[in-house]
Amino acid sequence: MASCLTIPESINIMSKTIGPAIKERDPKPIQKMAREQQEAGGNIQDLNLGPARKAGDEMMAWLVKTVEEVSDLPLALDTTNTVAIEAGLKASKTPERCIINSISAQPASLEDRMPLVKKYGCSFVALTLSEEGIPRDVNERGMCAAEIYGKALEYDIPTDRMYIDPIVLPICVDPGQVASFQEFLPLIPDFAPGAKSTCGLSNISNGTPTELRHFLNRAYQAMLINLGIYSSIVDAYDSEMMALCQGKIPQVEELTVNLMNGVDVDANSLRPELQVYYRSIKCLMGDVLYSHSWIEDLVEKLDKNWYK
Repeated sequence: MASCLTIPESINIMSKTIGPAIKERDPKPIQKMAREQQEAGGNIQDLNLGPARKAGDEMMAWLVKTVEEVSDLPLALDTTNTVAIEAGLKASKTPERCIINSISAQPASLEDRMPLVKKYGCSFVALTLSEEGIPRDVNERGMCAAEIYGKALEYDIPTDRMYIDPIVLPICVDPGQVASFQEFLPLIPDFAPGAKSTCGLSNISNGTPTELRHFLNRAYQAMLINLGIYSSIVDAYDSEMMALCQGKIPQVEELTVNLMNGVDVDANSLRPELQVYYRSIKCLMGDVLYSHSWIEDLVEKLDKNWYK
Protein backbone atom coordinates (compact mmCIF):
# COMPACT_ATOMS: atom_id res chain seq x y z
CA MET A 1 0.00 0.00 0.00
CA ALA A 2 1.12 3.55 -0.73
CA SER A 3 2.61 5.61 2.09
CA CYS A 4 4.04 9.08 2.70
CA LEU A 5 6.94 10.44 4.73
CA THR A 6 5.68 12.64 7.58
CA ILE A 7 6.98 15.94 8.95
CA PRO A 8 5.27 16.63 12.31
CA GLU A 9 4.24 20.26 12.64
CA SER A 10 3.67 20.91 16.35
CA ILE A 11 7.04 22.39 17.38
CA ASN A 12 5.81 25.80 16.32
CA ILE A 13 6.35 29.16 17.98
CA MET A 14 2.65 29.94 17.42
CA SER A 15 1.68 27.10 19.78
CA LYS A 16 0.31 28.20 23.16
CA THR A 17 2.55 25.61 24.81
CA ILE A 18 5.66 25.63 22.66
CA GLY A 19 5.81 29.38 21.96
CA PRO A 20 6.37 30.41 25.58
CA ALA A 21 8.77 27.49 26.09
CA ILE A 22 10.93 28.66 23.20
CA LYS A 23 10.93 32.28 24.37
CA GLU A 24 11.73 31.29 27.96
CA ARG A 25 14.28 28.63 26.89
CA ASP A 26 12.38 25.90 28.73
CA PRO A 27 13.39 22.60 27.10
CA LYS A 28 10.90 20.28 28.83
CA PRO A 29 7.70 20.88 26.77
CA ILE A 30 9.71 20.93 23.54
CA GLN A 31 11.60 17.72 24.26
CA LYS A 32 8.41 16.01 25.39
CA MET A 33 6.79 16.92 22.08
CA ALA A 34 9.83 15.89 20.05
CA ARG A 35 9.80 12.46 21.69
CA GLU A 36 6.05 12.06 21.17
CA GLN A 37 6.22 13.04 17.52
CA GLN A 38 9.01 10.56 16.88
CA GLU A 39 7.18 7.80 18.77
CA ALA A 40 4.08 8.51 16.66
CA GLY A 41 6.09 7.63 13.56
CA GLY A 42 7.20 11.07 12.39
CA ASN A 43 10.15 11.08 10.00
CA ILE A 44 11.41 14.69 10.19
CA GLN A 45 10.96 17.26 12.98
CA ASP A 46 9.76 20.63 11.69
CA LEU A 47 11.04 23.51 13.84
CA ASN A 48 8.91 26.52 12.99
CA LEU A 49 10.00 29.90 14.34
CA GLY A 50 7.96 32.01 11.94
CA PRO A 51 9.62 35.38 11.16
CA ALA A 52 11.97 35.13 14.20
CA ARG A 53 12.95 38.77 13.79
CA LYS A 54 14.33 39.28 17.31
CA ALA A 55 17.34 37.11 18.22
CA GLY A 56 16.19 34.50 15.72
CA ASP A 57 19.68 33.07 15.33
CA GLU A 58 20.09 32.40 19.05
CA MET A 59 16.58 31.02 19.28
CA MET A 60 17.03 28.57 16.38
CA ALA A 61 20.45 27.39 17.57
CA TRP A 62 19.04 26.68 21.03
CA LEU A 63 15.98 24.93 19.59
CA VAL A 64 18.05 22.68 17.33
CA LYS A 65 20.31 21.60 20.20
CA THR A 66 17.30 21.07 22.48
CA VAL A 67 15.50 18.79 20.03
CA GLU A 68 18.64 16.88 19.00
CA GLU A 69 19.25 15.95 22.65
CA VAL A 70 16.18 13.68 22.58
CA SER A 71 15.48 12.94 18.91
CA ASP A 72 17.68 11.54 16.15
CA LEU A 73 15.31 12.55 13.34
CA PRO A 74 16.41 15.04 10.66
CA LEU A 75 15.27 18.62 11.24
CA ALA A 76 13.38 21.00 8.95
CA LEU A 77 14.41 24.56 9.84
CA ASP A 78 11.29 26.58 9.20
CA THR A 79 11.64 30.38 9.34
CA THR A 80 11.77 33.38 7.05
CA ASN A 81 14.92 34.55 8.87
CA THR A 82 17.92 33.39 6.83
CA VAL A 83 20.38 34.26 9.60
CA ALA A 84 18.41 31.98 11.92
CA ILE A 85 18.50 29.21 9.31
CA GLU A 86 22.29 29.29 9.18
CA ALA A 87 22.54 29.42 12.97
CA GLY A 88 20.43 26.26 13.13
CA LEU A 89 22.60 24.52 10.55
CA LYS A 90 25.75 25.44 12.49
CA ALA A 91 24.22 24.17 15.72
CA SER A 92 23.08 20.82 14.30
CA LYS A 93 25.13 17.68 14.86
CA THR A 94 24.30 16.62 11.30
CA PRO A 95 23.58 19.72 9.17
CA GLU A 96 23.67 17.61 6.02
CA ARG A 97 20.47 15.87 7.21
CA CYS A 98 18.63 19.16 7.75
CA ILE A 99 16.09 20.72 5.40
CA ILE A 100 15.82 24.46 4.80
CA ASN A 101 12.14 25.39 4.74
CA SER A 102 12.02 27.11 2.37
CA ILE A 103 13.57 28.66 -0.77
CA SER A 104 11.14 30.41 -3.13
CA ALA A 105 11.57 31.54 -6.73
CA GLN A 106 11.97 35.12 -5.49
CA PRO A 107 15.47 36.37 -6.41
CA ALA A 108 16.38 37.41 -2.85
CA SER A 109 15.46 33.99 -1.50
CA LEU A 110 17.46 32.19 -4.18
CA GLU A 111 20.53 34.37 -3.67
CA ASP A 112 20.44 34.25 0.14
CA ARG A 113 19.62 30.61 0.73
CA MET A 114 20.94 28.48 -2.10
CA PRO A 115 24.54 29.12 -0.98
CA LEU A 116 23.61 27.65 2.43
CA VAL A 117 22.38 24.46 0.77
CA LYS A 118 25.71 24.20 -1.04
CA LYS A 119 27.80 25.09 2.04
CA TYR A 120 26.17 22.67 4.46
CA GLY A 121 25.17 19.91 2.03
CA CYS A 122 21.59 19.97 3.30
CA SER A 123 18.23 19.59 1.53
CA PHE A 124 15.65 22.31 0.94
CA VAL A 125 11.98 22.93 0.27
CA ALA A 126 11.38 24.67 -3.06
CA LEU A 127 8.34 26.85 -2.52
CA THR A 128 6.49 27.73 -5.73
CA LEU A 129 6.20 31.41 -4.88
CA SER A 130 7.47 34.22 -7.11
CA GLU A 131 7.67 38.00 -7.05
CA GLU A 132 4.12 37.96 -8.46
CA GLY A 133 2.89 35.99 -5.44
CA ILE A 134 1.15 32.63 -5.20
CA PRO A 135 0.89 30.90 -8.59
CA ARG A 136 -2.57 30.84 -10.11
CA ASP A 137 -2.31 27.64 -12.12
CA VAL A 138 -0.18 24.67 -13.14
CA ASN A 139 1.94 26.68 -15.59
CA GLU A 140 2.92 29.29 -13.00
CA ARG A 141 3.76 26.57 -10.48
CA GLY A 142 5.91 24.92 -13.12
CA MET A 143 7.73 28.17 -13.89
CA CYS A 144 8.57 28.64 -10.20
CA ALA A 145 9.76 25.06 -9.83
CA ALA A 146 11.90 25.33 -12.97
CA GLU A 147 13.45 28.60 -11.75
CA ILE A 148 14.48 27.07 -8.42
CA TYR A 149 15.62 23.85 -10.12
CA GLY A 150 17.82 25.85 -12.49
CA LYS A 151 19.41 27.75 -9.62
CA ALA A 152 20.14 24.48 -7.80
CA LEU A 153 21.89 23.17 -10.91
CA GLU A 154 24.01 26.34 -11.03
CA TYR A 155 25.27 25.47 -7.53
CA ASP A 156 25.76 21.83 -8.52
CA ILE A 157 23.23 20.73 -5.89
CA PRO A 158 21.80 17.22 -6.45
CA THR A 159 18.10 17.45 -7.24
CA ASP A 160 17.21 14.63 -4.85
CA ARG A 161 17.86 17.19 -2.08
CA MET A 162 15.00 19.34 -3.38
CA TYR A 163 11.44 19.05 -2.03
CA ILE A 164 8.97 20.94 -4.22
CA ASP A 165 6.00 22.49 -2.39
CA PRO A 166 3.28 23.59 -4.86
CA ILE A 167 1.47 25.43 -2.00
CA VAL A 168 -1.79 24.10 -0.56
CA LEU A 169 -4.53 26.73 -0.28
CA PRO A 170 -7.82 26.43 1.65
CA ILE A 171 -10.75 24.67 0.00
CA CYS A 172 -13.13 27.27 1.43
CA VAL A 173 -11.20 30.11 -0.21
CA ASP A 174 -10.40 28.86 -3.72
CA PRO A 175 -11.44 25.36 -4.92
CA GLY A 176 -9.65 26.08 -8.19
CA GLN A 177 -6.31 26.23 -6.40
CA VAL A 178 -7.03 22.86 -4.78
CA ALA A 179 -7.51 21.36 -8.23
CA SER A 180 -4.39 23.10 -9.56
CA PHE A 181 -2.23 21.57 -6.80
CA GLN A 182 -3.54 18.10 -7.62
CA GLU A 183 -2.94 18.63 -11.32
CA PHE A 184 0.62 19.85 -10.78
CA LEU A 185 1.80 17.20 -8.32
CA PRO A 186 2.26 14.33 -10.83
CA LEU A 187 4.05 16.75 -13.20
CA ILE A 188 6.90 17.55 -10.80
CA PRO A 189 9.31 15.09 -12.49
CA ASP A 190 8.78 17.00 -15.76
CA PHE A 191 9.75 20.36 -14.24
CA ALA A 192 12.44 19.13 -11.83
CA PRO A 193 13.69 15.61 -12.62
CA GLY A 194 14.79 13.81 -9.48
CA ALA A 195 13.12 16.20 -7.02
CA LYS A 196 10.81 15.06 -4.24
CA SER A 197 7.49 16.66 -3.25
CA THR A 198 6.02 18.03 -0.05
CA CYS A 199 3.30 20.33 1.28
CA GLY A 200 1.90 22.07 4.33
CA LEU A 201 -1.15 19.82 4.40
CA SER A 202 -3.28 21.53 7.05
CA ASN A 203 -3.58 24.68 4.94
CA ILE A 204 -6.34 22.85 3.07
CA SER A 205 -8.68 23.21 6.05
CA ASN A 206 -7.88 26.78 7.11
CA GLY A 207 -11.16 28.58 7.70
CA THR A 208 -13.01 25.36 8.47
CA PRO A 209 -14.49 24.88 11.98
CA THR A 210 -11.64 23.67 14.22
CA GLU A 211 -13.37 20.46 15.29
CA LEU A 212 -13.83 19.43 11.64
CA ARG A 213 -10.45 20.35 10.17
CA HIS A 214 -8.80 16.97 10.60
CA PHE A 215 -11.45 15.29 8.44
CA LEU A 216 -10.54 17.43 5.45
CA ASN A 217 -6.83 17.06 6.18
CA ARG A 218 -7.04 13.27 6.16
CA ALA A 219 -9.07 13.12 2.97
CA TYR A 220 -6.71 15.44 1.13
CA GLN A 221 -3.72 13.47 2.36
CA ALA A 222 -5.31 10.27 1.01
CA MET A 223 -5.73 11.97 -2.35
CA LEU A 224 -2.15 13.27 -2.41
CA ILE A 225 -0.76 9.87 -1.49
CA ASN A 226 -2.69 8.44 -4.43
CA LEU A 227 -1.06 11.10 -6.62
CA GLY A 228 2.39 10.09 -5.37
CA ILE A 229 3.34 12.81 -2.90
CA TYR A 230 6.63 12.03 -1.15
CA SER A 231 6.12 13.90 2.14
CA SER A 232 3.69 16.14 4.02
CA ILE A 233 3.81 18.40 7.06
CA VAL A 234 1.13 16.88 9.30
CA ASP A 235 -0.22 16.67 12.84
CA ALA A 236 1.53 13.68 14.42
CA TYR A 237 -1.02 13.73 17.25
CA ASP A 238 -3.73 12.70 14.77
CA SER A 239 -3.26 8.93 14.98
CA GLU A 240 -5.61 8.26 12.07
CA MET A 241 -3.59 10.62 9.90
CA MET A 242 -0.37 8.86 10.85
CA ALA A 243 -1.89 5.44 10.12
CA LEU A 244 -3.04 6.75 6.76
CA CYS A 245 0.44 8.06 5.92
CA GLN A 246 1.93 4.71 6.89
CA GLY A 247 -0.37 2.85 4.49
CA LYS A 248 -2.30 1.13 7.27
CA ILE A 249 -5.89 1.93 6.24
CA PRO A 250 -6.54 0.00 3.02
CA GLN A 251 -10.26 0.81 3.03
CA VAL A 252 -9.48 4.51 2.63
CA GLU A 253 -6.90 3.83 -0.05
CA GLU A 254 -9.36 1.72 -2.05
CA LEU A 255 -12.13 4.32 -1.74
CA THR A 256 -9.80 7.17 -2.72
CA VAL A 257 -8.49 5.35 -5.78
CA ASN A 258 -12.01 4.51 -6.92
CA LEU A 259 -13.32 8.06 -6.50
CA MET A 260 -10.33 9.65 -8.19
CA ASN A 261 -10.64 7.20 -11.09
CA GLY A 262 -14.31 8.02 -11.61
CA VAL A 263 -15.69 4.74 -10.28
CA ASP A 264 -19.34 4.98 -9.17
CA VAL A 265 -19.42 4.43 -5.40
CA ASP A 266 -22.65 4.02 -3.41
CA ALA A 267 -22.07 6.32 -0.44
CA ASN A 268 -24.98 4.82 1.49
CA SER A 269 -23.25 1.43 1.49
CA LEU A 270 -20.25 2.85 3.36
CA ARG A 271 -19.78 2.92 7.11
CA PRO A 272 -19.97 6.48 8.56
CA GLU A 273 -16.20 6.86 8.83
CA LEU A 274 -15.78 6.14 5.12
CA GLN A 275 -18.73 8.37 4.25
CA VAL A 276 -16.72 11.23 5.77
CA TYR A 277 -13.87 10.47 3.37
CA TYR A 278 -16.34 10.09 0.49
CA ARG A 279 -17.94 13.50 1.06
CA SER A 280 -14.62 15.20 1.73
CA ILE A 281 -12.99 13.80 -1.39
CA LYS A 282 -16.01 14.80 -3.48
CA CYS A 283 -15.60 18.37 -2.19
CA LEU A 284 -11.86 18.36 -2.79
CA MET A 285 -12.33 17.04 -6.33
CA GLY A 286 -14.75 19.85 -7.06
CA ASP A 287 -17.70 17.50 -7.65
CA VAL A 288 -19.63 19.05 -4.74
CA LEU A 289 -19.59 22.67 -3.59
CA TYR A 290 -17.83 22.93 -0.23
CA SER A 291 -19.74 24.16 2.83
CA HIS A 292 -18.85 24.04 6.53
CA SER A 293 -21.75 21.65 7.16
CA TRP A 294 -20.49 18.94 4.77
CA ILE A 295 -20.21 16.20 7.43
CA GLU A 296 -21.88 17.59 10.55
CA ASP A 297 -24.66 14.97 10.42
CA LEU A 298 -22.07 12.16 10.58
CA VAL A 299 -19.84 13.31 13.43
CA GLU A 300 -21.83 11.77 16.28
CA LYS A 301 -21.87 8.40 14.49
CA LEU A 302 -18.11 8.08 14.19
CA ASP A 303 -15.94 5.51 15.97
CA LYS A 304 -12.54 7.13 16.57
CA ASN A 305 -10.84 3.71 16.65
CA TRP A 306 -12.57 2.24 13.59
CA TYR A 307 -9.36 1.80 11.57
CA LYS A 308 -7.31 0.00 14.25
